[in-house]
Amino acid sequence: MNVHTQPGPTREFEQFLEDLEAELEIPPSRYEAAETSYRSVGDWLGRPQSKLQPYDPTVYSQGSFRLGTAIKPLNLSDEYDVDAICEVRLLEKSRITQARLKELLGEELALYVADRGMKKPATDRPRCWTLHYADEAQFHLDVTPAIPQSQSGRRLLAAAGVPLAFLQTAIAITDKDHDDFRLISEDWPRSNPKAYCEWFRSRMAIVLARRKATMGRTRAEVEAIPDYKIRTPLQSAIKLLKRHRDIMFSGNPTDAPISIIITTLAAHAYQGEETVTAALLRLLSDMRAYILPDHRSGNLLIRYPTDPGENFADKWQKHPERADAFFEWLDRARQDFASVYKSSDRREIARVMSRSFGSVPVERILRRRPILSGNLPIRVRDFARDILFGASHRRRPQWVDRPAGAVRIMEATFSRNGFRAEVIASDGHPLEKGGSLRFVAQTTVPAPYKVYWQIVNSGEEAERAANLRGRFEYVEKGTLTRQETTEYSGPHSIECFIVKNGGLAARSQPFIVNIR
Repeated sequence: MNVHTQPGPTREFEQFLEDLEAELEIPPSRYEAAETSYRSVGDWLGRPQSKLQPYDPTVYSQGSFRLGTAIKPLNLSDEYDVDAICEVRLLEKSRITQARLKELLGEELALYVADRGMKKPATDRPRCWTLHYADEAQFHLDVTPAIPQSQSGRRLLAAAGVPLAFLQTAIAITDKDHDDFRLISEDWPRSNPKAYCEWFRSRMAIVLARRKATMGRTRAEVEAIPDYKIRTPLQSAIKLLKRHRDIMFSGNPTDAPISIIITTLAAHAYQGEETVTAALLRLLSDMRAYILPDHRSGNLLIRYPTDPGENFADKWQKHPERADAFFEWLDRARQDFASVYKSSDRREIARVMSRSFGSVPVERILRRRPILSGNLPIRVRDFARDILFGASHRRRPQWVDRPAGAVRIMEATFSRNGFRAEVIASDGHPLEKGGSLRFVAQTTVPAPYKVYWQIVNSGEEAERAANLRGRFEYVEKGTLTRQETTEYSGPHSIECFIVKNGGLAARSQPFIVNIR
């Protein structure tokens, strides 16, 4: 999809996209609560009794909350993930190990938790400590310990081409998985969230300044407006892309493209577009161009914009399936938007947006701006079957077609509360929740082969539980029998795939299960 040659989007599509982004928006109160929390931690670490106080600790935010690209969790009961740095400014690598710095922060956070009467202790993670707040707060705070980058480290960064302005905020962070975690060493993991934020802001500086200017009458008023109260087209487009990613990989979050890759590629591609739609189409068209070949290693390279020596795609070498998943997601996002951005049919737009972004936000939009059919409002459930088969989380087979026989789901049964199992038909009468399903397939493909099952859920309940599934689930022993449960209302499907010698030898027809 090339934005330079395609006709412009319709107003109906633009309106729907703006409504959808508004549904993903985090309320200002969440930003304010997060800021209050990490400032409170900073005050605690700076108190006279703190073991870190002599070393001048300061706590500041990083990640999506700092960038203004955070979105509501897919499951409304899930917590927001707020990231912060605790930079201990008067310590050097020559005086402390990563392990000891992390230990000191952990001791102080344990005292903080006890003083505040928090129910859960701080959790030790590879790079950070996690503070768990009360359920009603609905977020946790990840605090990563850091020290300023050493002079020798800054010289290396300067030699790599890092601008002088970015060198001043370069830091070294802790990581339990690092080889020198317990050693006095110059080799610490590098980071620079302040510089990254400045780079990100520079990509949307003109639009951000223009939008702030419309909200304040004087320069002082404009400067006092927090960035999180401004939604630029770049930030809005990134939020939409992240939610599309969440839905597509609901059943397999391990392979989902990480947010920092999406955000970095999007910011590179953004060219100051003034609307969310124009920005989104630009990003989808141009993001791939910023994934470069690394001629030294033969791998793919996504440069850290404030540290050319770092590669956001470094884990793709060890996990090539993640690179495949990224390109599959990008292609799917392009296709989903391309299929309706020229459409004036709000029903068709709603259908595609439901399968791409989930039924929950689209249903809310339809309640606010109803689409009428015969004077009756259309609901997402009216095209639930279309959503099921076109859903972005229904992953496409990655195997080469090599037909070697057939496979069919020959028997399907439903049982509940110990009653005798009844045979059910595909797309038959709705079943009750809380029951058990058993599917039996038969194949004419000669052994040996591998068996995969694909279960695709739909509907608000599965979506809120972040359990839409849709990936290919490998059966270790190659069994052609599958057990499932009737947990979520709506139509759901199951298919059996036979893979032989790396090729797709056979696939069954989808079996549809309706649950009331």
